[in-house]
Amino acid sequence: MTHVLNGPFGTQLLCNMGARVIKVEPPGHGDDTRTFGPYVDGQSLYYSFINHGKESVVLDLKNDHDKRIFINMLKQADVLAENFRPGTMEKLGFSWERLQEINPRLIYASSSGFGHTGPLKDAPAYDTIIQAMSGIMMETGYPDAPPVRVGTSLADLCGGVYLFSGIVSALYGREKSQRGAHVDIAMFDAT
Repeated sequence: MTHVLNGPFGTQLLCNMGARVIKVEPPGHGDDTRTFGPYVDGQSLYYSFINHGKESVVLDLKNDHDKRIFINMLKQADVLAENFRPGTMEKLGFSWERLQEINPRLIYASSSGFGHTGPLKDAPAYDTIIQAMSGIMMETGYPDAPPVRVGTSLADLCGGVYLFSGIVSALYGREKSQRGAHVDIAMFDAT
């Protein structure tokens, strides 16, 4: 359920550590990064970089048939990771409470710009917005010039590392509690 960079980077770290990761993509062109160049043999290098080693399935979670498939996947899953805006999973019928009913041991990891609580939870957030609001742009560029965006998508990558760390910590905690957990990561906090 992760897309673009923040979530896929966090789950790529899990994959690199040996986890089986199944990427759920929407119908159509899938993850937006499939359309990012450059390409080799028709495949986006960007997409390949943050999704190598993962399995992929196309599901339309607004379709009842595909929802049933997804629910069956969740019953067997250790982790569900997503990086939608807060409220999106609830609109699809997958609130934290519903996920606990499906699989009480599930680790539900959410990564968003500002987290699922607080005054900015509904604010749109992209890497550049987080870089600006966190103040990190004040550390780049020249003293007599306006702030400059860091060259790489630093907020997305930091959020991905925190997502990975939160998931691993929750999995460790589950060994003692035998219960799932909701991990709520804010890119703003991570940057």
